[in-house]
Amino acid sequence: MFESKGEKAFVAGITTLLLLLSFIAIVPLLSVISISFSSKSAVVQNLVSIWPKEFTLDSWGYIIDRPDLWKSFFLTLGSTVIGTALALFITALLAYPLSKPEFRWGSVIMVGVVIAMIFKAPIIPYFLTVRGIGLYNNPLVLIVPHILNPFNLIIMRSFFKEFSKELEEAAMIEGCGYFRLLFQFVLPLSKAVLATLALFYAVVIWNQFQTPLLFLQNTDWFPLQMKIRQFITDDNMIIPGAASTADFNFNERTLRSATVIFAIIPIIVVYPFLQKYFVKGAMIGSVKG
Repeated sequence: MFESKGEKAFVAGITTLLLLLSFIAIVPLLSVISISFSSKSAVVQNLVSIWPKEFTLDSWGYIIDRPDLWKSFFLTLGSTVIGTALALFITALLAYPLSKPEFRWGSVIMVGVVIAMIFKAPIIPYFLTVRGIGLYNNPLVLIVPHILNPFNLIIMRSFFKEFSKELEEAAMIEGCGYFRLLFQFVLPLSKAVLATLALFYAVVIWNQFQTPLLFLQNTDWFPLQMKIRQFITDDNMIIPGAASTADFNFNERTLRSATVIFAIIPIIVVYPFLQKYFVKGAMIGSVKG
């Protein structure tokens, strides 16, 4: 396909801009990674930029040996896996009937969904409501408030509206009910939207900070992000019982950097496996509501 000089210039300009923005976005991450793998002396002298100086794994060795960090990690991992699975289940159960024009109350419920998406609940009523249902200082608070997101519901509903009606009619002629149709035919053919929403839900649950900050007082139930906050704000927490780091090749700054990277590794590892579904699924909600 022939491109004019103006089109080529536009593409070149957009490409350059995106590369520049990508570089600006990745530099802070590279800096944190470099600090986590650098020696204490190099960090103290501010010699580290985007490449480790005096490479060492001492900070990582210390972090990996922390049982309290692993406890928070597995608590966050468990709540993310369970919460994501439960969220997809609840979202599918609600989105499927809302995608059917014969569902009488569908339009009324969708008005409520849109209102919930646009107008977030004020923090005080939200706090009182969650506490009122027994989730204060309860680890279930890491899961229950996140099991349904209005935006994700709209995306899944839009996908289901595009599903083949002929296939559904053929299955119902063979005796399928709505539940069997949803779980045996519709969901297995909806990998794109399921993978996309799984990533959306998982990132929210994995990175949640405000919810545990509001509702968890018992430090034994702190998820990974709250544990990182403790490490960042309290020197005695990241190096408990140590008066100084004179005998080690790390300090508080290198340990904090290693902890931050430790927390984001799982999402970085999972994303490539979902990437092929991500763009397709994310575009669904913007095509047809």
